Amino acid sequence: MVWSFLLVVVVLSFKGQWQWLKPVLKNKKIMLTFITAGVLVGANWSIYIWAVNAGFIVETSLGYFINPLVSVMLGVIFFKERLRLWQGIAVGIAMTGVLYLTVNYGSLPWIALSLALTFGFYGLLKKTTRMNALHGLALEMTVVSLPALAYLVCQESLVGQGALGQSGWVTILLLMGTGVVTAFPLILYTNAVQRIPLSMMGLLFYMTPTMQFLIGVWVYGEPFTQARMIGFSLVWTALLLYSIEGVIVRRRSVAVQYAN
Repeated sequence: MVWSFLLVVVVLSFKGQWQWLKPVLKNKKIMLTFITAGVLVGANWSIYIWAVNAGFIVETSLGYFINPLVSVMLGVIFFKERLRLWQGIAVGIAMTGVLYLTVNYGSLPWIALSLALTFGFYGLLKKTTRMNALHGLALEMTVVSLPALAYLVCQESLVGQGALGQSGWVTILLLMGTGVVTAFPLILYTNAVQRIPLSMMGLLFYMTPTMQFLIGVWVYGEPFTQARMIGFSLVWTALLLYSIEGVIVRRRSVAVQYAN
């Protein structure tokens, strides 16, 4: 969070783009929107980082499998986006797979649900604003970086566990790199979410949890039971169906344009 904030500050300073800040600070609606967005994304990151380090990578992937369904539902509820027949069928299959996985956990998967809801509503807020992606990210990073920095200072001063004070240069450089791999995807996400329907955005998100799932199972050896295989297969089938339907519709649209 801290390195992401510093990266954004450096980029804005390099571009000389600070003139937007003063009028934005006076706009209570914009400030409330981005403070809320910062809280949501900060909560999402915190839960995710804890879960990965605690050995729940596969459950985090479930959270990001659920997240696209949340985005689809929010798009339909708040923006009146309509799903075509096969899109609706794909969403239904995916929801069945997620419900099957949830039931087979035997308890409420709070990690997955928390990740899905926080990032889903974060996307909803980003959809409602037309603010420049980099400028909006600067506001969000300010919200999350200040308490994060305070936490790091306390960790170092009180218990001597600050990362910068206790780690070698390789670790420090890797931590600095997390600012890059965190900030740039969020900028791209903000630009994308303002340009395409949330229903489409939601289904595209299945790429991320698939990679998380593969890392959890193949790299870190987390268990992948028969029940998980069934549930994940339903979700992957839904993604394949949604993708094929989208390709067919786009080809038909292009054909009609050429015909006219």
